Order: sequence, then C-alpha cells, then structure tokens
Amino acid sequence: MSAPHPILKKPKLEQNYGDGDDHRLVGKPKSMTEEENGGEEGGQEGASGEEQEEALVALIEHRAHEVEHLRTRVNYYTSQLQQAEKRLSETEVRLARLRGQSIAAPSKASIGNRNKSAKMEFRSTSPIHAIESASRNQPQLRTELLIPAANPKISQHIKLAGSSMKFSVGSGAQSSASTHTNTLSKLKAEKSCRSSPDAQVNEVQDRETKRKLEEKEHQELIPLIRSSSSPCTIRCHTSNHISSQHKRKLRSLVLCPVNDQLFVTSALDGVVNLWQVQSRGSGASLLSSTDCMSPKHRRWPEDMAWHPLGNSLFCTYNADGGDSQISILNLNKTEGRARVTYLEDKPHFKGIINSIIFMPWKNACFATGGSDHAVILWNEKETENLWKPKQLHRNLHSSAVMGVAGLQQRHIILSVGADKKIIGFDVQVGRADFRHQLDNKCMSVLPNPCDFNLFMVQTGTPEKQLRLFDIRLRQTELHSFGFKQESSDSQSALINQAWSPDGLYLTSGSVDPVIHIFDVRYNSHKPSQSIRAHQKRVFKAVWHYSHPLLISISSDLHIGLHKIE
Repeated sequence: MSAPHPILKKPKLEQNYGDGDDHRLVGKPKSMTEEENGGEEGGQEGASGEEQEEALVALIEHRAHEVEHLRTRVNYYTSQLQQAEKRLSETEVRLARLRGQSIAAPSKASIGNRNKSAKMEFRSTSPIHAIESASRNQPQLRTELLIPAANPKISQHIKLAGSSMKFSVGSGAQSSASTHTNTLSKLKAEKSCRSSPDAQVNEVQDRETKRKLEEKEHQELIPLIRSSSSPCTIRCHTSNHISSQHKRKLRSLVLCPVNDQLFVTSALDGVVNLWQVQSRGSGASLLSSTDCMSPKHRRWPEDMAWHPLGNSLFCTYNADGGDSQISILNLNKTEGRARVTYLEDKPHFKGIINSIIFMPWKNACFATGGSDHAVILWNEKETENLWKPKQLHRNLHSSAVMGVAGLQQRHIILSVGADKKIIGFDVQVGRADFRHQLDNKCMSVLPNPCDFNLFMVQTGTPEKQLRLFDIRLRQTELHSFGFKQESSDSQSALINQAWSPDGLYLTSGSVDPVIHIFDVRYNSHKPSQSIRAHQKRVFKAVWHYSHPLLISISSDLHIGLHKIE
C-alpha cells in the first residue's frame, strides 16, 4: 500500500485562514485505501451488493471531501501568492523612489540655493506657512496652503521688513561689492532669527516624506502582544492647559497628516479652530476660527477628517431634514472661493453621520458611517471639490454604524456598529469579506499605524472596552483591556482612542478626568498607567508625530498639552 501523497499534509500556516472554518483533511481509512489498490477484487467478492454500495458511497463521500479540501487550499495559496507579489512590488517601488530621491536631492538643493533670493521677492512673507500643493506638474495653477496669522500687527511688521529686504537686494547691483556683501550678511542673519518660507516648506515636506515612509513600512507587532508581565510606563513631567476658545463642549480633535505643527478642534458651537503647536509643545496658538454650522438646520460637525494633502478639512453632520451632510473647509488662500462649501449629494437617509475617515489608499477617497446603518464611499472626481458617493452596504448592520476605517494592505473597509457587529467589506469584490459578532455594542475601530494586520475595536463592556484583533484570524481576539469608571457606568461614544506612532501604546479618554494609557505588550487587562489631565471628562488624547507630547481635549473646555518621555 502506497503512502499518502505529501501534498495532503496540512502546513502550520493553514490553521487560521478563511472565515475561521476548520479545514482539516480526514485521514484516509485503511479499507478505502485497499479498495483503491484493487483490494475489493479479492476481499469484496463475497460481500453482498448492499455492502458494496455502502462502501462505494463512503468512498465517494471521502473523495468529495478531499477534492473540496484541495480546492480550498489552492484558493488559499493563490490568495497568499497574490498578496506576496503585491508586497514585493510595493517594496521595489519604494526602493526605486528612495534611490530617485537620493539622486535628485543635490540638484534640487543647488537650484534652490541659486533661486533663493529670487523667491524671497515673490513669495508671501506670512509668518506661518504650512505646505505647498502636492501637484508640481502645473506650477502656474498651484496654490499654497497659507494659514492666516493670529496677530495681524505682527504680520504687517514682517511684510514691511520683507519689503525693505527686497529693496536692498534689488539695489545691490548698483552698489559696491562690499555693500552687497554686507546686505547679504544682514539677510542671512535675519534668516537665522526668522526662518524663511522656503525653509519652513522644505522642513514640512521632509517631515511628510519621512513620516509616509515610516507609516508604509509594515512592522510585526502582533507577536509582542501580552508578551510582558510588567508595563513600560511613560513619564508625564509637565502639563499645560490652554483655553479651547470654544463656547460649548468640545467634540473632535484631529492632527494634520502633513504638517505636524497643526491640529484642529471642533465643538457643539459649530466652530472649527485651527491651532499651531509652539515651542515644541509648551503651548499652542490659535490661527483661525471658522463657523462650520450646517446651512439649513445649523447643526455642528459630528466628526472631522483631514484631506491627505492637508489642505482642507471634511466634516459630517446630521442627515435629518434634508440638511447638508458633508462640508469642506478650504484652508488655501484663494480669491473668490468660499472658505466652507457643502457637498450637494445626500446619500445618508436619516440620523447622525457618526464617522468619517480617509482611506490609506493611492486614490483619494473617504468613507462615512451613519445611524441609517449605511456605509458610503466617496470618490473624488476630476473637477475640484467634486465628490461622488457610492453606497457600499446598508443592510449588513442592523443598527447605527458607529465607526469606519480602511486597511492599509487591502481594499477592505471595516465598520463597527451598535448591533455588536464587525463587518469587513471588500470594495473591489463588492461584498462582505467577513463578519464577526461581539458581546456588546461597538463604538469605534482604529487600525494600528505600524502593523497593518492589527486593529482595535472599542466596545461598551466595562473594564473590557478595548479589543485587539488580527485581520487574518478574523474572530480571534488577541487581547482585551479596559478601565473602571468612577463617574458613570455608561460607555460614551464620544470617548475616543489613539495609537502612538510606534503602534505599541493606546490612549483613551474617560468619563473621569484622566487619560488611560495601555501598553499592548502588557499581559494585564488594566491600564499600564493613568494620567490625571483635566478637571472634567477627557474626550480624546492624541500622540504628536515628532514631539514627545500628548494633546487632549476635555469637557472643561480646555486643551491639554502634556510633555512625556
């Protein structure tokens, strides 16, 4: 009797794939193997026709299972091959871009040095310059992202100084060589005291490129989860609280994805405030305030998301009464354009639009989830500020969709709802890739910034509010942790979480005046530490990209700046 073929042996990698089904190959019965080798000619001659029929039926059933199993394995490894080829291609492209940047850097630097004085004449001298438009193919159509100065008097003073510099440089051709040298020396000295717009833009672009490279590099963090019996604590040695300048309770806090010195806050007063971090986190200055109330019923923004280029801010509202559902706050200084525009399409039927998030994909698009059980994907058209919605699903959730998020490595949109469900919807295929039912309502979902397979779901279970999942294991919960609440037992959807840039820590607000910090390596369900940060409940605390800093908002109407190490 021949031994089973090696391909029938189940590899270790196959134990967790698909929808969690246990695809095990049942061992071939000895009698069946003998039948395949012709044993039935001798041993079955005296058997009745009924016994032979039963044996053949059993053999057919076994072989049907075998075919089904092998077909499943082929599909699985085909999928794995496609993903591996995609990862290989992305890595090769990243290497090519990196080599191209290293070759082009000296020439760009030399050109910038030769044209720096000319740029100083024509560029605006506003003290705050965020970024230039990402499009470099048509410089005549390019608009800069210029954040208005907080103090007009200071801006006017700098403009006067800039005009005097222009005059000195322009008259240098008629003066002596020594005078021209002195003028350049003064210009360099002044630039050392006050950074030029070009230097600030270049610095922002350098930080943007570096951070994008870091974000796109996948890191295996899942093996570290629950690997330590003691947490790595973070020291918070100073805290500074500034007035949020809002008249009602705060609702959202979002950092700019391009310029890490900028962040925005929104509140129930309908105002969106733009802030700039000062002195490496010692303070923050208010740059602008914009009324973003909905035009019809004067509703405040429920959630906000930055455009990936950082030049605009998108807000969601309430879908009741035919009011506008999405607004765009334009942060570019352009003539003849409204600062706040509202999209005409209204795909949500009713209720609050709870969540908005841009997808981490090549093409600019964002998703919204609402109380009407719907998840909508908005794609940008060729016309500027024209976004068209596409309904992904409306019947997969039986209650309000509370949070949405996109996966980095696959075109899958995660959605969680008050119906206790986690849905992974494959945008390319057009159907649900997986579904998972939890034991309590879900209020938000947050992918890890470093390990693209790891994501967090916030639930309403006391002391088990946060759950970690691996997208490959689907229903398997890797870790859960939470916190006790002294002020209230109810779980608020306004309390949100944030990942640290290295993907190892989570911060969470609380109905109590504290920030809870969780170390995913800690094998306990309790917070690794809790920082008393405000006088009232903390809605959210986010990690700064480059400074050792936590920024928090609270119902005490203050913004907290907490230096950590």
